[in-house]
Amino acid sequence: MQLSMRLSAISAMVTEGNRLVDVGCDHGYLPVYLILEHKIPSAIAMDVRKGPLSRAQEHIAAYDLTGYIETRLSDGLEKLKPGEGDTLVIAGMGGPLMERILLNGSAVLSGFQELILQPQSDLPHFRKFIRESGWEIVEEELIFEDGKYYPMMRVIQDVTENLPEWTEEEYTFGKLLLERKHPVLRQFLERELRIRTGISEQLAGLRDDRALLRKAEVEKEIRMILHARKKWGIE
Repeated sequence: MQLSMRLSAISAMVTEGNRLVDVGCDHGYLPVYLILEHKIPSAIAMDVRKGPLSRAQEHIAAYDLTGYIETRLSDGLEKLKPGEGDTLVIAGMGGPLMERILLNGSAVLSGFQELILQPQSDLPHFRKFIRESGWEIVEEELIFEDGKYYPMMRVIQDVTENLPEWTEEEYTFGKLLLERKHPVLRQFLERELRIRTGISEQLAGLRDDRALLRKAEVEKEIRMILHARKKWGIE
């Protein structure tokens, strides 16, 4: 079977031989693919909605993998016991929801070797939340597919105290993506600069308090994007 670019990138981050827990599994494509590729020995696929879980069960059965992939109706990590998985994948949902799932499931998180996370919003806050929660981001990827950008990260528990602080643009755009000079990040930065420049031009002739406040915010965002572009190496 063939995965989307997004799921393919997530699968590449999974450590071979690890037991997978997929929260918000949707159709169950990821665990099915990883089992078929002999990359993982087993998986638990969980979703809070009966519909997607039912489709995952059908998909798993179609590949005769019911003995390898267990499905559970669960709100986040609620139905998971400590030590049942090595790699936790949470993908395709907003940062605040993902943060809530991780906070509510803190009792089982320590048993995981790695978390592979693909938040769709509030990236600066989410990256900071991860690092302040005793985890460190060790790998980042950015995929552009079907007109959307999909940021993802692999994080591990960090035993080091006093982690070095990241800058605002590193939290916003991804420190590791900037260091790698990721080509999709360059595309994203150019798009964000065009959008902010256009907004600034629209606000140029306005003088009311609300417009002036928004213009100051946009100009700050433009400066941060320009700084990130320079760090990437774009002149």
